[in-house]
Amino acid sequence: MHRLSKRSVNAILRSTSGARYRDVAAPISSADADSKGRWYSALTSGTCNVAGSTKLFKSRNEPFFGCRYESTAAASDTSGSPSEKYEYQAEVSRLMDLIVNSLYSNKEVFLRELISNASDALDKLRFLGVTEPELLKDAVDLDIRIQTDKDNGIITIMDSGIGMTHQELVDCLGTIAQSGTAKFLKALKDSKDAGADSNLIGQFGVGFYSAFLVSERVEVSTKSPKSDKQYVWVGEANASTYTIREETDPAKQLPRGTRLTLYLKRDDKGFAHPEKIEKLVKNYSQFVSFPIYTWQEKGYTKEVEVDEDPAEAKKEGEDETAEKKKKTKKVVEKYWDWELTNETQPIWLRSPKEVSKEEYNEFYRKTFNEYLDPLASSHFTTEGEVEFRSVLFVPPVSPTGKDDIVNPKTKNIRLYVKRVFISDDFDGELFPRYLSFIKGVVDSNDLPLNVSREILQESRIVRIMRKRLVRKAFEMIQGIALSENRDDYETFWENFGKHLKLGCIEDRENHKRLAPLLRFFSSQSENEMISLDEYVENMKPDQKDIYYIASDSVTSAKNTPFLEKLLEKDLEVLFLVDPIDEVAIQNVKLYKEKNFIDISKEDLDLGDKNEDKEKEIKQEFGQTCDWIKKRLGDKVASVQISNRLSSSPCVLVSGKFGWSANMERLMKAQTVGDTSSLEFMRSRRVFEINPEHPIIRTLTEACRSTPDDEEALRAIDLLYDAALVSSGFTPENPAQLGGKIYEMMNFALAGKWGTVGGLKFIHNIISTEVNVLIYQLSTFMKYAASTS
Repeated sequence: MHRLSKRSVNAILRSTSGARYRDVAAPISSADADSKGRWYSALTSGTCNVAGSTKLFKSRNEPFFGCRYESTAAASDTSGSPSEKYEYQAEVSRLMDLIVNSLYSNKEVFLRELISNASDALDKLRFLGVTEPELLKDAVDLDIRIQTDKDNGIITIMDSGIGMTHQELVDCLGTIAQSGTAKFLKALKDSKDAGADSNLIGQFGVGFYSAFLVSERVEVSTKSPKSDKQYVWVGEANASTYTIREETDPAKQLPRGTRLTLYLKRDDKGFAHPEKIEKLVKNYSQFVSFPIYTWQEKGYTKEVEVDEDPAEAKKEGEDETAEKKKKTKKVVEKYWDWELTNETQPIWLRSPKEVSKEEYNEFYRKTFNEYLDPLASSHFTTEGEVEFRSVLFVPPVSPTGKDDIVNPKTKNIRLYVKRVFISDDFDGELFPRYLSFIKGVVDSNDLPLNVSREILQESRIVRIMRKRLVRKAFEMIQGIALSENRDDYETFWENFGKHLKLGCIEDRENHKRLAPLLRFFSSQSENEMISLDEYVENMKPDQKDIYYIASDSVTSAKNTPFLEKLLEKDLEVLFLVDPIDEVAIQNVKLYKEKNFIDISKEDLDLGDKNEDKEKEIKQEFGQTCDWIKKRLGDKVASVQISNRLSSSPCVLVSGKFGWSANMERLMKAQTVGDTSSLEFMRSRRVFEINPEHPIIRTLTEACRSTPDDEEALRAIDLLYDAALVSSGFTPENPAQLGGKIYEMMNFALAGKWGTVGGLKFIHNIISTEVNVLIYQLSTFMKYAASTS
């Protein structure tokens, strides 16, 4: 229990309603009691009858933990009311129940806590042995040994550490939440010699009681090299008392150290299996600095003689010339022996210059149970405000499947505190979910953990650690990207490319680190992905922006009408063929001061504007644009002259804001999509015409001569439907579109338009265009069927 200092108590008293109180006197001690059993108050000279107070506060079944101190002195305020001081009361059995059943969420950690205590005992002995060599006179190896009896459900944990005297047993095991390690650290700090305490683990003083998670009774037999006697501490679960006795049995005497014997509960006797203990040691205490031995069953093969069958022996006896040979067989002889369990060394404690690539690979395979070597590794130490060591790895393949990037919870980062495993169950505390594929270990001497050492509490220190880990992860990935072996990054991108694209959406702070790592196909590189740096290097001198088109495949992207003018000008266009690509690029917005421009949206600027020519074209085709707009009505926001077409008669472009045709298609295909938002988010559509195309020129003539001609108006409808499909939009009525095509084919074949002078040329063009429309429509119908 913590005791408030005089200054602290004064500050608290002064802060309550402005009243003044007399300073607190010296702490209560046995010297303050008079001969009649009365105790003087710590606040005043009032008295308290011990027997009476005990009756008031003592529980019927629990030991007495304190008495009430009454004061009769008047305070210095105007009311004259007395002040009273109390000590906290505690029910020991209830407190133990909270520690055992509420503090720890996983029973397995009992072994971690007890091994950590044993490691601290060995560390203390090693440290004190430098100045007091006589403590090591028994020449016993510094190690930890764990033996099990699965038949009787008993686990024995032995260490050759510093041990405990009778008084230390009372202080450390008899006082809840008093840490012997914490007291030792404080003594080192007071002596200004804290440089050797970095390996000590304990800090809260409750780790020992985790033994009652699985035990109904615990025996602690211990001998300190400072004492000639060995003592045994015995405690039971849910009990408020314990016993200490001197060990008199010579067979149970220890040269030095401590032996814990756990008598497991009926439901927890499975922990007494040697295989279970070995697994827990490797998981939680693999990197404890002292050797840990477990009692394991082993075997070796040997040959033994086999008794001969009497019938065969008689037969052999008849054949005097046959040589007699003894028959043998191989059997496995079982025996029990100690086996070193924590063989893997914590390479993060070594200097990176001393560790070879083969050692990193071996550590990765053993720690994470992998069979392939990692693509890259990063070993570093961070000092300053936060100190920790870490080794990170990029796995060669995606561990959870290429498409499973939604769940941020992984088991890929193993957190250690002073080489003791704490947790690998994180939900974005150390890495954002788009980097959840990174594997590694993080070891720190001082992290904000809860008392059970299972939860990493949110704090500024954790946020700083996260920033540094993320930065190191990016440096590691960048190293793969800059490697001479281009196949390594192709392998990485194939497995984890979507993770980085997700990062572009979720982590705006790291856009500058993420953007150089992105890879896309392009109009000039259809078979091999390029980086944004390569795109910028290939840009034309007068090119100001980075152009892209989003589609469902490279084939459909390279055949889109939006590309026509850009290909003529030899301008490279990125192909965004992954569903997440378009959203990722829209969040990045720019790269090296160059904006990303979607060539399927209106107001495309290719840097070749000629205002005089545009004005002249608008005057020539302005009436045609108005005529087409009047026919199409609300289907389009406007009809404009296009600067992106060369061979196609028209195209349907999206507005600057809202969804593109590709995004609209993806949102409609969502299983749980909100159809009510489709109409709201669908952008305005602009119908652009190519004034150089014969169809548009013929329609212009029709507009001027016979604007109300039914066949000409129906040609506009068909032109719009064709542009809808070729631009990537979904027709609202595919069957109606098919009917229009069939009817137009009939007109073309019958030569019906031959009687109309101004429109005679159209059917010649349609006869060639209709085949293209049928192909595009069939392709769309197949895609619609696959996504529905």
